[in-house]
Amino acid sequence: GTMSPGNAGKGSHGFELSRRNGFKEIWRSRDGEGTRADPNHVIGVIGYGSLLSENSARSTFNSVQNFRQGRLNSYRRVFAHIAPIFLEQGIAKLETKELASLSVEKASPEETLVVSLFDIDVSEVEAFIAREDEYAFMAVVPEEANGSRSSATHVVCTCSTDANFIANHGEEKYIERYGRHGIDKIWDDSIFPCPVYLRHCVLSAQKLNEEAGESFLDHTYLADRKTTIREYLDEHPEILSMMPPPSLAQRYGGH
Repeated sequence: GTMSPGNAGKGSHGFELSRRNGFKEIWRSRDGEGTRADPNHVIGVIGYGSLLSENSARSTFNSVQNFRQGRLNSYRRVFAHIAPIFLEQGIAKLETKELASLSVEKASPEETLVVSLFDIDVSEVEAFIAREDEYAFMAVVPEEANGSRSSATHVVCTCSTDANFIANHGEEKYIERYGRHGIDKIWDDSIFPCPVYLRHCVLSAQKLNEEAGESFLDHTYLADRKTTIREYLDEHPEILSMMPPPSLAQRYGGH
């Protein structure tokens, strides 16, 4: 294709979004469709884990539009941080450090991820930011399934740091969310994926299609940034038969 303008071309990592202004920099008008609560504005979102599943996207957001496959270049997926919800739901394993949830981080240009792309109404952004409280947010331009550059900038939830969490939310919330579970570090390179959640992500990717499934196995890493999920599951095949408890079957069933 043609040369991309500025620094948003292939191999670029985009720019960081503030969690304080509702991602206004990437609002765009919905092309003359409908007049709901927020008549004209949507943002693009990139799904790379459970949000690879359209069902999962639609149960997370109420206004999903234009759900489709895309590609995010120069990022890799990592299971590198602890999500307290897994401890609260009883699906994380503290003793074996199988606690990690999923994020993405900037990587070299040869890393590329098959992702889902969709739009949500801007009225949902505030709740989205609040829910994803441990992440940083980057504005990136993905590729569409046909390889062309998307016409829209999308938000992707990326790796952050414990210092950023404390700066954003305060020491008290940090202790309340993590300390009470005996956790003194959110972003931790010595942990392993929460098994039930890992299985859910693999199934979600495979449900999108084979290419997305393969991308998940080969372009997702443990927190060591060396071991791929394919290698990890070769060593621990039992993870793929670990069913979530019945109460979470809908949420983590890979539907």
